[in-house]
Order: sequence, then structure tokens, then C-alpha cells
Amino acid sequence: FFAEIVEFQKIVGSLIELVDQLAKAAETEKMKAIGARNLLKSVAKQREAQEQQLQALIAEKKMQLERYRIEYETLCKIEADQNEFIDQFIFQK
Repeated sequence: FFAEIVEFQKIVGSLIELVDQLAKAAETEKMKAIGARNLLKSVAKQREAQEQQLQALIAEKKMQLERYRIEYETLCKIEADQNEFIDQFIFQK
């Protein structure tokens, strides 16, 4: 009977050891999963911030394009006025 108790204690001890190893492995995997989830959240936030920066840059470039378009139209009008003045000056001579 004593031998059976010793054998039972060995089996229980090895079972406890195995459960401890599995618990450590599960904890390690849990920490890896948490790290991966945090990394994904971080990447998503970075992409969102980058998208906002790019949207702001697009808006800025659109405003700059509009200013250049207006400036171009103004310069074309000035050129046309100057050409008309030159033509009138040449015809008066």
C-alpha cells in the first residue's frame, strides 16, 4: 500500500509539473498575443495619423494650386493688356 502511495505521489508530482509547464507556456503565448495586439493598435494609430497628415497636405496643395491658377489668369490678362498697348503704340506711329 505504501508503494502505491509513493507511486501515486510521483504521478501527481509529474502531473503538477506538466500543468505548471503548460501554464507557463500559456502565459508566454498570452503575453505574445497581447504584444501583437498592442503592436497592431499602434500601427493602426500611426496609419491614421499619417492619413490625417496626408489629407492636410492635399488640402494645402489644392489651395496652393488655386492661388497659382488665379495668379496665372491674372498674368494672362496683364500680358493681353500689354500686348494690346504695344499693338496700339505701334499702330499710332
